[in-house]
Amino acid sequence: MILHTLLNYDTLRVIWWVLLGVLLIGFAVMDGFDLGTGMLLPFLGKNDLERRVIINAVGPTWEGNQVWLVLGGGAIFAAWPQLYAVSFSGFYLAMFVILIGLILRPVAFKYRSKNESPAWRSRWDWALFAGSFIPALICGVAMGNVLQGVPFRLTPELYIHYDGSFFGLLNPFAILAGLISVTMLLMHGAAWLCIKTEGAIAARARTVGSISAVVTAVLFVLAGIVLWKFVDGYSITSVLNTTGPSNPLFKTAAHAPGAWMQNYQQHPWTMAAPILGVLGCLLAAVLIRARKDGLAMITSGLGIAGIILTVGASMFPMILPSSVDPRFSLTVWDSSSSHMTLFIMLVCTLIFMPLILAYTSWVYSVLWGKVNAKDINDGNGHAY
Repeated sequence: MILHTLLNYDTLRVIWWVLLGVLLIGFAVMDGFDLGTGMLLPFLGKNDLERRVIINAVGPTWEGNQVWLVLGGGAIFAAWPQLYAVSFSGFYLAMFVILIGLILRPVAFKYRSKNESPAWRSRWDWALFAGSFIPALICGVAMGNVLQGVPFRLTPELYIHYDGSFFGLLNPFAILAGLISVTMLLMHGAAWLCIKTEGAIAARARTVGSISAVVTAVLFVLAGIVLWKFVDGYSITSVLNTTGPSNPLFKTAAHAPGAWMQNYQQHPWTMAAPILGVLGCLLAAVLIRARKDGLAMITSGLGIAGIILTVGASMFPMILPSSVDPRFSLTVWDSSSSHMTLFIMLVCTLIFMPLILAYTSWVYSVLWGKVNAKDINDGNGHAY
């Protein structure tokens, strides 16, 4: 028996759709508080010492957290090659802008304290802000565009043509999605600073974190209403072949008002995702104010997970709809790698993912504890 036949092709496709969601959540939760902290740096740190405390709150772990970004990109490339091809070529300029931000971050971390000049350090602080804000905003904008449909088309030979532009991505709903991304990461970053800092910095983080959490919940609900009432979704109008070849042209699909709400009607249990998104943020706001920092961090992460899961639950089985012609849209059933490829990748994931989680947990346990001004002044093992 060939081992990959132990799991049906359609089952593997769904497993990898779930794993794609897990990796996106992992990136948003693990690297998200780094991005949130970077955005808060110029505002919560009132002097150089306070800013060094904030930077060192994420200093030992920010590089390791970016492994989730690498894993997510690798998973899309290997498990969903057509999704990778369309998104990374169509969103090329947007990806380039994100890359600039991600390059700015490590450079700012490493170079900020190389010179004691206040002007030098201030410039790198704002570079760190920009390197955190840009990816947070653009990732949310990209998600907003995915929900509206992306202007791409396929030839009979499956060549990809993207008909959009960078500025076309900056439409009102996409900007709303970008603001949700920014505020939810501000919430998460503030929750982290409540855990890792003390005194005035932690007090300011509590104020910003609680406000950001409430704003995130409000914007998330608003986006849901806009999506329901004003944004056409996409639905498949032909019989689904869940084990067929990965060719999007073998189906038909159509625009449909309110289509993104159909899964909630057909499968009411999927309502758990948006409920988790709203309740997680609101609970984070309450717990941040109540100084329950560990629980606040957990509920903040759950809120982020709920927001991302809501997108997946709304769109399934769509992955990337086409606004040019709905039949070009990519779905779980027609844009994956081969049966054997998905199986081999799953085996590798089952081996290496526990190792990554175990190592990450060990690193955080070793580096746990608050960062304070005294340790910074003493040079007691802090990197920045």
